[in-house]
Amino acid sequence: MAEVAAHLADEVIPHLPVRQWVLSVPKRLRPFLHQTPEVASAVLAIFLRALRSALRTASPGAPAALQDAQLGAISFPQRFGGSLNPHYHYHVLALDGVVSGDVERGVRFHEATALVARDAEALARTVQLRVLRWFARHGLLDPSAAADMRTWRGTGGFSVDGSVRIEALDRAGLERLVRYCARGPLALERLHAPSGVAALSSPDARLVYRLPEPDVHGRQELRLTPLELLERLARLVPPPRIHRHRYHGVLAPNARLRATVVSIGRPEPDDIRAGLESPLSPDHASHNPGAPPDRSDKTGPTGPPAATPRSRSSRMLWAQLLARIYEVLPLLCPVCGGEMRIISFITLPSTVERILLHLDLPHRPPRVSPARGPPQAELHLDQSPTFDLAAPEPIPDFEFDQSPPHEWDA
Repeated sequence: MAEVAAHLADEVIPHLPVRQWVLSVPKRLRPFLHQTPEVASAVLAIFLRALRSALRTASPGAPAALQDAQLGAISFPQRFGGSLNPHYHYHVLALDGVVSGDVERGVRFHEATALVARDAEALARTVQLRVLRWFARHGLLDPSAAADMRTWRGTGGFSVDGSVRIEALDRAGLERLVRYCARGPLALERLHAPSGVAALSSPDARLVYRLPEPDVHGRQELRLTPLELLERLARLVPPPRIHRHRYHGVLAPNARLRATVVSIGRPEPDDIRAGLESPLSPDHASHNPGAPPDRSDKTGPTGPPAATPRSRSSRMLWAQLLARIYEVLPLLCPVCGGEMRIISFITLPSTVERILLHLDLPHRPPRVSPARGPPQAELHLDQSPTFDLAAPEPIPDFEFDQSPPHEWDA
């Protein structure tokens, strides 16, 4: 979570205003999203097309043609709710405006200054109509059921919220927001266990999971056995080979404008342009090659940045990541304040034992318990043999038999 947030804030999301959009669908449609990734991707694509149209309408000076106004967004499909319940919904971090132009003529960012609160409800109605139409067309909903859902009160269970907005220069707030979108289903600070291993292994042991807010039943905490907690978490595991977040529009990996848009407002590396002010400084989000930048125009044309290859990896060093999370430098000595460095790797057992004894730490590995047998007897399962033990040779199993081939195999 923290590593994704640091990478997106430092390397991907430009210094432009960003708005969080949250889309929820009715409970009747959520099982389709949980079980079929193709359906979840189709609903997300419908929402992004409607969002691009809404942002273009709310952005003064944006191109009249929809295909010339491009969206820049990162989506985080989440499969869980606050009470460890299955709740498929979408968090989308989108540039609060649209991008127009191309690499040759320059890029212009049009901020959605005309966006108002009622636009979110209009967007929810558009998504409701298009999603129900898609479900009926693909046979997932009966046409009569889809028509009935369109008559439900309000937006019929479709909810769109866009009230959270991060300004261009608030990079710390942006990183906190990305962490929230990329978080996992379980918050360890809300989980409380009985003290002691013996208490936890008791059949009557209960784990307490405090909810961020009361659920639909009015409960403020969940009392679960360890197996019940694992069962809840198992239902929230995404299918294999499913991305936890995706890039869209001008932020997509293969987008032609990605390098230009990502560099908007971002300072150049010191080793490339030492002592020089970046032409894409936060004071202005545009730059026109061959002419002095116009600092008064935040939506002016933006050309391709100078030849500054960005080969930074999405992986961070563990020390940098810990310093980013806890705001403490882990490689500073707590005694003298100097920087710690690796002197040597000690692998000789006798030397390791003396050091551990000096530090009053355990110097013997824990005892390894012998492997236990199958739990059939504990679960009172039938252990009677299902074949004749007196038979001279068991009947070969053609599916799992690993013996050499017999005559009849030819």
